[in-house]
Amino acid sequence: MNIKKFIGKTTALTFTTALVMSGGIQAFAAEKDSRDFNKNYGISHITRYDTLKIPQQQNSDQFKVPQFDASTIKNIASAKGYDKYGNLIDLDVWDSWPLQNADGTMANYHGYHVVFALAGDPKDANDTSIYLFYQKVGDTSIDSWKNAGRVFEDSDKFVPNDPYLKYQTQEWSGSATLTSDGKVRLFYTDFSGTHYGKQTLTTAQVNLSQPDSDTIKVDGVEDHKSIFDGDSKTYQNVQQFIDEGNYSSGDNHTLRDPHYVEDNGHKYLVFEANTGTEDGYQGDESLFNKAYYGGSEVFFQQEKNKLLQSSKKRDASLANGALGIVELNDDYTLKNVMKPLITSNTVTDEIERANVFKKDGKWYLFTDSRGSKMTIDGIDKEDIYMLGYVSDSLTGPYKPLNGSGLVLHLDLDPSDVTFTYSHFAVPQPEGNNVVITSYMTNRGFYADRHSTFAPSFLLNINGSKTSVVKDSILEQGQLTVGDNNK
Repeated sequence: MNIKKFIGKTTALTFTTALVMSGGIQAFAAEKDSRDFNKNYGISHITRYDTLKIPQQQNSDQFKVPQFDASTIKNIASAKGYDKYGNLIDLDVWDSWPLQNADGTMANYHGYHVVFALAGDPKDANDTSIYLFYQKVGDTSIDSWKNAGRVFEDSDKFVPNDPYLKYQTQEWSGSATLTSDGKVRLFYTDFSGTHYGKQTLTTAQVNLSQPDSDTIKVDGVEDHKSIFDGDSKTYQNVQQFIDEGNYSSGDNHTLRDPHYVEDNGHKYLVFEANTGTEDGYQGDESLFNKAYYGGSEVFFQQEKNKLLQSSKKRDASLANGALGIVELNDDYTLKNVMKPLITSNTVTDEIERANVFKKDGKWYLFTDSRGSKMTIDGIDKEDIYMLGYVSDSLTGPYKPLNGSGLVLHLDLDPSDVTFTYSHFAVPQPEGNNVVITSYMTNRGFYADRHSTFAPSFLLNINGSKTSVVKDSILEQGQLTVGDNNK
């Protein structure tokens, strides 16, 4: 074949052409679309090129969430509360996060490990409040967890002059740190179901007391205040979501899961969000940005043209997930809105449970995501992932762990008792292993089985590679291992 003649006949085509050369097939990109551009906004990206590697990796034991024995799984015996009629009931307990030191390791609060968790009535999906559980350092059994009850009273949201708290209908996930002066500082998501799912990053000091050596008591909160609810330019706010058609548009607004971290004396919150208008917003235009695809020019043209013809095109155009970051003042008010650490434009609109910590001179950034929210071929709706990235600095740039970002994979029927989600990495003071916690059993699926702490397990981190540690299943809700558990 006359190659020059062949190319001359095809340069006007807008699709990818295959050229037979040297006994093989080599794809090359045809004439670029006039809408193509390449802009990374100075931000790291979860690219389509990297994410497409995941289906080929995910069945490896390196990434598999361990299989758990359903017959050994217990409800949290102390997880009791009251329904809306005042009846004492057993609660579902799902997303949880520990009281941590500023470096992410487990805090020792007067001889106890403390965990905050979302809990509620299994028969009422809208019942979502933050409870405080505690366990003596050294104890590991699920039956050793005690319940101090709800952190907030219903009246705590009526804070004078706060523009958002009074509209709160649910309390969502966050983080907690033990301050240098021994105070417990909680960060969480204020959710308003009466305002199109508005989410606001919020904080409070939680006052605790010990009436006796075996009891921790919540003595109310103070300095309860809103921090950040999106600025439209860097992070989408709820008004943009409303203006674009809210739920009927197919869009998914997120601004939640604030995770506290310190670096060089500065205070930060890393959180789940969506990009704003100045750092790569959603819309059809995003489908033509090579930065979101990664890989070569050939790959970009092939994957773009395939996506434009795909049933996933609409979801991909709306996908602008982000792990954002803001700097805080010493009084935990907003100081500075910063560019996202990483975004997932065209890949998924939802990257949850932001978690970042420093280990061996590297910063490790983790997030959870569901296959049902992703737009990548080979990823199914029942796939559950924990993704991870590594950087030399807190603010990036971040590169995917294991070549793709895949850290954990679960493919299990959501009705299975041992279904887990909200995987969260707890760094240990020494060694290369971190403890992975999560919750188990979806709420409301069983009359006698409630959402509960899942058995923890170990994940080994070695530079830019991670792997699930074989035979490392721990107790339900266990947070530390070895000498760190004393």
